[in-house]
Amino acid sequence: MATHFGKEGVVKAGGTGIGELTGFTLETTADVVEDTQLSDSTKSFLAGRTSFSGTLEMSYDETDSPQQTLTAGTSISFVLGAEGDATGDEIFSGSGIITGMSVNVTLDGITTRSVTFQGTGTLTRGTA
Repeated sequence: MATHFGKEGVVKAGGTGIGELTGFTLETTADVVEDTQLSDSTKSFLAGRTSFSGTLEMSYDETDSPQQTLTAGTSISFVLGAEGDATGDEIFSGSGIITGMSVNVTLDGITTRSVTFQGTGTLTRGTA
């Protein structure tokens, strides 16, 4: 069974790697539609439409061009790679809309940026 260090992860926005990335999440969901008949004694369901969303976490870097494009309301194309983006590595690619961006400043910590996105269209699972 293969395991991977988080440090192998990569995120590209608009084809360019995001600098100072510290983590990301990708969540996929499917609607479930009940199709139980009146005469059924147990409920039954069908899978409906799917969607995806996620969060990008990074150390704040005002000189990193990809970070600067991640503002609320912006449409992006992206590639997410949990194990990197070398030939043969699994990647997820698609398009989304930035739904939120926050900058987090603390007295004794690294300034960070957190970005949330809602996927639009198909999320493609493939290899680099």
